[in-house]
Amino acid sequence: MRPVLAFFMLLGVAAARTSAPTAAEIMQKVAENQDRGQKERLAYVYEEHIDVITRHTNGKLAREEVTDYLVTPTAKGVNKKQLAVKGRYLKKGQYQSFAGDPVPGGGEGLDGSIVESFRHDLTEDDSKDGLGKDLFPLSTEEQKDLRFELAGEQMVSGRKAYRIRFTPADRNELTWAGEALIDEEEFQPVSVYTRLSRRMPFAVRALLGTDVPGLGFNTQYKRLDKDVWFPVSFGTEFRLHAVFFINRIITVSMENRNFKRASVDSRIEYGEAAPPSQ
Repeated sequence: MRPVLAFFMLLGVAAARTSAPTAAEIMQKVAENQDRGQKERLAYVYEEHIDVITRHTNGKLAREEVTDYLVTPTAKGVNKKQLAVKGRYLKKGQYQSFAGDPVPGGGEGLDGSIVESFRHDLTEDDSKDGLGKDLFPLSTEEQKDLRFELAGEQMVSGRKAYRIRFTPADRNELTWAGEALIDEEEFQPVSVYTRLSRRMPFAVRALLGTDVPGLGFNTQYKRLDKDVWFPVSFGTEFRLHAVFFINRIITVSMENRNFKRASVDSRIEYGEAAPPSQ
């Protein structure tokens, strides 16, 4: 019996060695890769396309801006050169089209200010992948206050991925919760879906008249090279009700595209920005 028992013991050891890591272990590797991968992501020049739309609660479009940027690496992060801005807005029952920067400070009333704010605040110049780092609970610093759970596995574009759910460690904290797909081979994010971990506090809604029901986002990543993954699309739609008189449905979408490795002699040409959606 001893050889048989030894054989089954070896099988148990082998199974333990090949078992899936815990959610915490997976996300620790993701954080390490995110921190380490900043230099690799800075090797790319790409185009960033942002579309911001505000609508009245009846669905009627109030304003849309479509903006294209050329994103190039710098020592600190990235530099964004605005290539084109196009859009339209509703004025006295008619849509007015524009090209180029609108009036400084938003212009054209409330919707101009809202759209301009989202267009500028969505991304950060010191971000290594062109997206605001506060949106993504992936780096070491951003994972500190989160709890993770391994929810299963699935195939994505022929590659295995872990499904990781995340919630705030403090249930009373108002922050992000959601789910991420993590590539099993390289421990890089494939997609991240978030929502607010709980509703805006009643005091804020009642006293300040502010609420953002439905706030969350969906981000998809693409593998450009081994251990180099970039967010290639970002989308969100939510209702903004603030200070008793602002009541809009806001849609924000972003696409990163035309990736090229940076080089001193490269010449990159881009066409004009796509027209606003109808």
